[in-house]
Amino acid sequence: GFLYQQNSLRDAIVAATTLNIFNNHSDRVRLANLAQTVNVLQSLILTNGRQMLLTPTYHVFDMFKVHQDARRLNVNFTSPEYRNGEAKIAALNISASVDADGIVHISFVNVDPNNKISFRAAIPGVKWTTAKGQILSSAKLTDINSFDKPDAVKIQPFTGAKKDGNDLLVELPAKSIVVVELR
Repeated sequence: GFLYQQNSLRDAIVAATTLNIFNNHSDRVRLANLAQTVNVLQSLILTNGRQMLLTPTYHVFDMFKVHQDARRLNVNFTSPEYRNGEAKIAALNISASVDADGIVHISFVNVDPNNKISFRAAIPGVKWTTAKGQILSSAKLTDINSFDKPDAVKIQPFTGAKKDGNDLLVELPAKSIVVVELR
């Protein structure tokens, strides 16, 4: 009971960033798992008696499952910086894969809580005509799913990706996790 921890959008952004790192290093990372899945640190599910809810981290795992058993694709891009005082990190992280049916999935994480990021890139060797996606975000980084509001942070349709010539254009809102599917 003492390891119980609520799970916020911030936790989901950390989980998505970690999964992007794992996917980008899938040539070396063969297996990874989440040790705590229910009611404990970074859990996917929270329970209270007979009640149950899905955390923002659960939704990240649901969105990123498209990379399982897929082949990693390299995506070259330059990220703006996110600064907090003297500390700075890349504001954008990305991973991509192609599944057995030839469908490309690209996962984007905008860690900047204040600024949107515009992404534009050609995806060499990939022929596609349509882009559709999903987004996980919320008004505040600290937003959570509670037993009173179990769907406060949930996956929504994403319409901020489109084709422009051979380029993929994506408008990523601040503090967002987006998975785009190219067909």
